[in-house]
Amino acid sequence: MSTTPSTARPGARLRLVALLGPPMLWLVVAYLGSMAVLLLSAFWSTNAFTGAVVPVYTSGNLLSLVTDPLYRAVTLRTILVALGVTVVDIVVAVPVALTMSRIASPRLRIALVVAVTTPLWASYLVKAYAWRVLLAPTGPIAWLTGGHTTGYGIAAVVITLSYLWLPYMVLPVFAGFDRVPESLLEASADLGAPIVTTLRRVVAPLVLPAVAAGSIFTFSLSLGDYIAVTIVGGKTQMLGNVIYGQLVTANNQPLAAALSIVPLVAIVLYLLLMRRTGALENV
Repeated sequence: MSTTPSTARPGARLRLVALLGPPMLWLVVAYLGSMAVLLLSAFWSTNAFTGAVVPVYTSGNLLSLVTDPLYRAVTLRTILVALGVTVVDIVVAVPVALTMSRIASPRLRIALVVAVTTPLWASYLVKAYAWRVLLAPTGPIAWLTGGHTTGYGIAAVVITLSYLWLPYMVLPVFAGFDRVPESLLEASADLGAPIVTTLRRVVAPLVLPAVAAGSIFTFSLSLGDYIAVTIVGGKTQMLGNVIYGQLVTANNQPLAAALSIVPLVAIVLYLLLMRRTGALENV
């Protein structure tokens, strides 16, 4: 007897649930469970003498995020740096991705794809320390420009993070340009539209979700980074550094957990904002 689609579909769904059930359960327990514990520990306190975490409710950790001007300044600086890195990567990625998808020959396209993806295979620390050498007051950039270099600070952080996360912007935008139907470009040319008009009115609306998808990666990765900031940031402090300092140096886990809520909320708000552009379908 042949199996009808109506009887085959429930069986296939059961097999799919049985296959995906354990990984999803592990995700819920390991990720969402640890996130819940993190949020809960933000309301705990520490023993003033031993520094041990005491599961006693207090709202002081969350209030300090609002009342302490240091945390407000660090939060604002972190968000602005993350947005700056995103803007820089968009400015660089759009022409590169356009060249890769629409202008370059097949052979050159392969070479460009390899050039964009190869840095992903290199060590994060190697790339960060390479930029520390390049941006040093006596480094290669200073030698080529007659002593002019950004040195170590916010500018160096933006440059380094922009380089580190650039592939995560180029690849989605490249895929977005590649999905634009050739017939639309031909129709725009047949109607006499200049190239700039075609790019602005035809291509840009179709590629915008891919750009927004890439910005999710660059914004979220920059928001939580603290290693590159430590290497090239000089005295610059961002949320990741402050959280690390409270957790490791000050041994104040509840305050570190409270500080961790800030980038978590910022990323959720950014995702909700990008959802309106259709970016989540391109991630």
